[in-house]
Amino acid sequence: MPFPRVIIAHHIILTGYGHWLPNDPRGSMSQMMRQPSLEPLGDIHYGRKRVHPSRKELKAFRIAARPLLTHPVLWFEHPHRQALIDAIRQSIRSETLTCYACAVLSNHIHLLIRRHRLDGPKLNALLKDSLAETLHEEKLVPPEHPVFSADSCHFYKSDKQAVRNCIGYINENFAKHHLPLAVYDFVTPYDDWPPKMPG
Repeated sequence: MPFPRVIIAHHIILTGYGHWLPNDPRGSMSQMMRQPSLEPLGDIHYGRKRVHPSRKELKAFRIAARPLLTHPVLWFEHPHRQALIDAIRQSIRSETLTCYACAVLSNHIHLLIRRHRLDGPKLNALLKDSLAETLHEEKLVPPEHPVFSADSCHFYKSDKQAVRNCIGYINENFAKHHLPLAVYDFVTPYDDWPPKMPG
């Protein structure tokens, strides 16, 4: 996406393997097909489609895609989620990150990280690699399993209201996934940073 003049925070979304494919009928943030076996299921539509597919269409796509995947679709059950939460905490402490919101859900993770010396793509890669490594080390997934989809979503937040809206959106995801709201101990309440910026 275009690079904004001002960056306050990075909204990073890490999707569990197999849950949002490049040619997903809802659209995706992928720009290339990394797995040729998926090509018969349809073309890539970059970005979310304005008209969403029905649940029936989406279910049919997922059923058709499952046998074409190299690895099993990964759901984050309670042991996975707890290990991922611990790994995020460790990454935030070791890299001195400020996290304004986080939701570890059953098939994806949302993180809102304040601007840092690492740019968005590097933050994305760091978190993705460290979290996958944790699940491998704890033997919660086979060693050859990638854990996350190859492509991750990353959005810049360039004004204070956008940060507040994103925090609300991330926290609303718990209810959507039938999970209790969790405010992890590594989440810092948003304090309208940066102080000299209006809004």
